[in-house]
Amino acid sequence: MSQQILFRNFELLEPSFGELRGGYQLLVEGDTVRELSERPIKASEATVIDCGKRTLMPGLIDCHVHAIHSEVNVRFMEMLPMTLVTARAATRLRAMLNRGFTTVRDTGGADWGIKTAIETGHIVGPRLYIAGQSIGPTGGHSDSRRRTNRGGECVCCNGLQFKSAIADGVDEVRKSAREQMRQGADHVKIMMSGGVASPYDPLDSLQFSDGEVSAAVEEATAFGRYVCAHAYSAEAITRAARLGVRTIEHGNLIDDASAKLMAEKAMFLVANLVTYYAMKDRAKQFGMIDESLAKNEIVLQGGLKSLEICKRHGIPVAYGSDLLGELHWDQSKEFTIRQQVVSPIEIIRSATMIGAEVLRMPGKLGTLQPGAFSDAIVVDGNPLKDLALLGDQGKHLSLIMKAGILHKNRLN
Repeated sequence: MSQQILFRNFELLEPSFGELRGGYQLLVEGDTVRELSERPIKASEATVIDCGKRTLMPGLIDCHVHAIHSEVNVRFMEMLPMTLVTARAATRLRAMLNRGFTTVRDTGGADWGIKTAIETGHIVGPRLYIAGQSIGPTGGHSDSRRRTNRGGECVCCNGLQFKSAIADGVDEVRKSAREQMRQGADHVKIMMSGGVASPYDPLDSLQFSDGEVSAAVEEATAFGRYVCAHAYSAEAITRAARLGVRTIEHGNLIDDASAKLMAEKAMFLVANLVTYYAMKDRAKQFGMIDESLAKNEIVLQGGLKSLEICKRHGIPVAYGSDLLGELHWDQSKEFTIRQQVVSPIEIIRSATMIGAEVLRMPGKLGTLQPGAFSDAIVVDGNPLKDLALLGDQGKHLSLIMKAGILHKNRLN
């Protein structure tokens, strides 16, 4: 029998309840929650952890990270060997787990090697869902090449090879999507509008034709996967919804019409407002160019409004951070930024229940109900009253458990 751990004396923050509840006990066995009960649980062989009236809640889920993007100006990765890129990713992933994120969804860059390294214990980090390379057209958001780079260079020491794939035309998109899934992708990431970090594409540019988008959706669906799309503008969001994309990444410039269509299609938005605040504050010192900073101002202004629009139309919004390079330390600040327009429980649900739905793992992630993975954190206080308790690089987390393994424990 796997090791059992019995949690006692805590305030339960089960996201589906919506408030703290006392009087519960929780038994985990190996990587699974075995019992959650308002009555004493009999488990004579279990290791007992007294939580001292602290808050026990599910491990957090970040649905938009880039584990290998270790430079704010992604073009600088062109000069990095892939060994260094991987080593930096290991540091970033450990930091995510230290902050209480027991599951993350990488939306371009992390590959099956990094995922396997976590699963086998060679890298310490959250449970990882990957897209492989994000796919975009020549000159689009996935194209980080210098204008003087026309191809043909040696790629063995070019960290950009992790990041993205360039595909033009239906056949190339179809082949690239198939390749990502062959390489173990859990979802296929495509670019459908201009971006902030990419230097040459206008923010409101439309990327990929209808046929190219449909090819990616068709292949992902056939393989039992789904497509997530980078899209800022309402026009790009509308095209994505019309063509079968499942999740919109960013969506800062959404309007009521595109939101209405997203709601009709039962889509998700993965918002990541923190990255725009972090880029405004510090990206220039890490090499981000003025053209990108100007685009950042535009999407920054739409961020909080996008949450209001989605709430009005009933669109589930998942938690994302999307932080590049040394900006990754701000990952948990998304909690406090969102509370300007969304309630604390809604924000916590975005980083638990809704994240689990995005990952198609409801009942397994983002909950402490029996049958779920034993991913849990113990918070020194009530995050429903103070979301900042989920910040400060995990300072206020007394315990972090992932898959039944105690990554951190200062309770015993």
